[in-house]
Amino acid sequence: MTQQSDAQNQTLSNLMHEERRFDPPADLAAQANLTATAYDEAAADRLGFWAKQAERLSWATRWDEVLDWSNPPFAQWFVGGKLNAAYNCVDRHVEAGAGDKVAFHWVGEPEGETRDITYAQLKDEVCQAANALVELGVKTGDRVAIYMPMIPETVVTMLACARIGAPHTVVFGGFSADALASRIEDCDAQVVVTADGGYRRGAASALKPAVDEARTKNSVVRKVLVVRRTGQEVAWDDSVDVWWHDLVAKQSTEHACEFFDAEHPLYVMYTSGTTGKPKGILHTTAGYLVGAAYTHWGVFDLKPETDVYWCTADIGWVTGHSYMVYGPLANQTTSVMYEGTPDSPHQGRWWEIIEQYKVTIFYTAPTAIRTFMKWGDEIPAKYDMSSLRILGSVGEPINPEAYVWYRETIGGSRTPVVDTWWQTETGAIMISPLPGVTSAKPGSAMTPVPGVVADVVDDDGNSVPDGSGGYLVLKEPWPSMLRTLWGDDERFKETYWSRWPGMYFAGDGAKKDEDGDIWVLGRVDDVMNVSGHRLSTTEIESALVSHPKVAEAAVVGATDETTGQAVVAYVILRSAAGDGGPDIVKELRDHVAKEIGAIAKPRQIMIVAELPKTRSGKIMRRLLRDVAENRTVGDVTTLADSTVMDLIKEGAATSTED
Repeated sequence: MTQQSDAQNQTLSNLMHEERRFDPPADLAAQANLTATAYDEAAADRLGFWAKQAERLSWATRWDEVLDWSNPPFAQWFVGGKLNAAYNCVDRHVEAGAGDKVAFHWVGEPEGETRDITYAQLKDEVCQAANALVELGVKTGDRVAIYMPMIPETVVTMLACARIGAPHTVVFGGFSADALASRIEDCDAQVVVTADGGYRRGAASALKPAVDEARTKNSVVRKVLVVRRTGQEVAWDDSVDVWWHDLVAKQSTEHACEFFDAEHPLYVMYTSGTTGKPKGILHTTAGYLVGAAYTHWGVFDLKPETDVYWCTADIGWVTGHSYMVYGPLANQTTSVMYEGTPDSPHQGRWWEIIEQYKVTIFYTAPTAIRTFMKWGDEIPAKYDMSSLRILGSVGEPINPEAYVWYRETIGGSRTPVVDTWWQTETGAIMISPLPGVTSAKPGSAMTPVPGVVADVVDDDGNSVPDGSGGYLVLKEPWPSMLRTLWGDDERFKETYWSRWPGMYFAGDGAKKDEDGDIWVLGRVDDVMNVSGHRLSTTEIESALVSHPKVAEAAVVGATDETTGQAVVAYVILRSAAGDGGPDIVKELRDHVAKEIGAIAKPRQIMIVAELPKTRSGKIMRRLLRDVAENRTVGDVTTLADSTVMDLIKEGAATSTED
């Protein structure tokens, strides 16, 4: 990455306009789980620090060595140790007398459908499911695919797999039969756990038909265990299909769990690859659980005796794994689990749930936050959210305007916001403010959590000075790191470790500001080269969203014969701004030029009603690049609404260009 241009450095200053910072509340700082001394402790003895975090778990056999890094990039953590993830998440809390404590307040999408599940009840159900899987022939080391809605049985199945040492692969319930089939085949999952369906925006949405179709595409699956959730009619094959209520309910609520080696595989999670073939990220038991539990406890300053925690991520994504299931349960947390969407049956649904359960810690995505901004302040104003004490952001860099709105409108201008950076591959949060320590800056992930060594480097792998940008890397191994790609060690090495010896390259660009704090800019392929100037799509999006008429924006780089790349923007206007037209387009282009510089002025701005988003809420910028470059639009099967692209293509023909 070349030296940053004057325009970029000015952009960073604009993002930090008025040097706005938010200091930790005094009462929180005085009682924080992690204090400033944690940074010094970790820097002085990093492995000793991680050993201390591992002591927070229960071990059947203590480790002999904290880290074996003799064959990088293949790490082994807590060598010789033995433990069980399900035991750490459930049994030990019941044994400690917390069986009556609520593990999950589950809320179904249909209004009035709720269920509170205590740790004792969760233990019984996990044991029953483990016994059922054994009856289906699942053995230690076998893989189990899970294709489920956001219901308690999804968590139960994950923990049952962990209990018997069968690695699970959870496939998001919105993925197609083809996507499901490819993942089942890649990891040879002979048992699939699913449901007849789930609820989405007030209607039943089928799931089992996709499993049935996936089975026709390979011969791997032997048994399908089906939860009756919606009562839909489903096709049935008695030689393969088994009802959950017939098999699981009859099992014993006792199951003697086995304790596995620290490096025993816990789960495989598939994520997109640049070649089109999904990558099977392998996480193992001890290191992953240590990382997830430690960061959940430290980054969110968790007080399990009093906190009610809600992570809105679907369990089908890594955020749901680490911060809905394994981290919170290992920490004996009471969590909220919600099945539906934020606008069903009304746009205040999430705030209603926060008020009802007195949620204290709330963790969601910038995409959701910007959507709420678009809907207006009057909706959250109807609800009492004074219980909230910490807010979190995850999934992509949060623009400063959304950060401030989130803190002030949802958090009542009193709550710290932890803007977290991490990946499926890292398993746990790597960079984040600490709510009791950090004077946070809107839009900045700030600094690595204690125990993690992250940096921003140039093309030669050298650390860049403060005020400069480059590539985000991790320089030392960490416990929750992926161990390899399932069945493909060479691709693991080539994808993550080949660019600079000994460094994990995250694939993201970042900047250090003048204080040395880190600002994540997104994927490096979302950094444009316009007439030799490197411009971040995130920076231009932030400039657009800072305009009072803009609700949301997405920016891509399009090939340009003159400048190499040109800036193309897709903008959703706030309702008060009207339908848009040449005047508003000119106004927005001039606004970007004012905020960043003329070099960043979009060549083209398209006013759109919606943006193409996956079911997890991420904007599919590759599809927007296809439109910007007049190409055939690529695969849209992972979009929440594929018809959005038809409207965007129609709008492209009438959009304004420079």
